[in-house]
Amino acid sequence: MPEAEKVKGPASYFPSIEKKYGHPIAHWMTVLAQAGPLKHMELVNLLKAQHEMGHGHANALVAAFIAKK
Repeated sequence: MPEAEKVKGPASYFPSIEKKYGHPIAHWMTVLAQAGPLKHMELVNLLKAQHEMGHGHANALVAAFIAKK
């Protein structure tokens, strides 16, 4: 049986984000969508300031959010 492909990129952070902050990724995508038309780093700073999220986790969420637009 072939080994499952390892998740790469921002999605590789998703399991630890869900575990540490207690919300599914869909919750964070909604938070970002409701933030309005902000730039990448503005969204990162919003997650850090309002949700006490670490930079790496916030950056991964924002990168995934922007890629889906």
